[in-house]
Amino acid sequence: MEELRDALAAHGITLPSLRVDLPSFAAEYRPPAGLIALGNCNAATAYRLAAVLRGDGRMQGPPPLDLELAAMPEALAGLRRTVRRHLDVPCDDVQLCVTELVANVVRHVGEGTPVRVRVARTDGGCVRVEVTDPDARALPVLVRAADDEEEGRGLALLDAVASRWGVEQGSVGKTVWCELGGPMPLGT
Repeated sequence: MEELRDALAAHGITLPSLRVDLPSFAAEYRPPAGLIALGNCNAATAYRLAAVLRGDGRMQGPPPLDLELAAMPEALAGLRRTVRRHLDVPCDDVQLCVTELVANVVRHVGEGTPVRVRVARTDGGCVRVEVTDPDARALPVLVRAADDEEEGRGLALLDAVASRWGVEQGSVGKTVWCELGGPMPLGT
């Protein structure tokens, strides 16, 4: 929303018929969860609109995949398929990271927790995976699992395949993210 607000302000965009300054309106209006304040568009549309207003609106590959779902073990296989179809290229590492991050929410926050999963290409062509959940206290910790332990390897796997990863805490909830490798080929 910040990118969109800045791009609109740079172009002096207002709604003259309503005498409303869109950047100010966007800062005050509280839309339903998951929607951006301007026109109740979703985040993917807001990013595309901001890119067009900045003059770099050439889309390279698909827009970000943005999903809201309940974190359930039985949802993981479908989530992997959705990511693969969205990126339209072999993406085992991306699928692994999405699965591990959502599985961590199931394990450490609770089955059925609402999550937002976002998969997007960065400006450098890498793929960024974000999983947002409502519990700001349950932070991921990279640990070394003993050889005979059956759990505790998810973040180690993520750490091994991702170029970098981290956690962004909000006042309500957190986003665990990772970025994978160099540029991935675009789908056909």
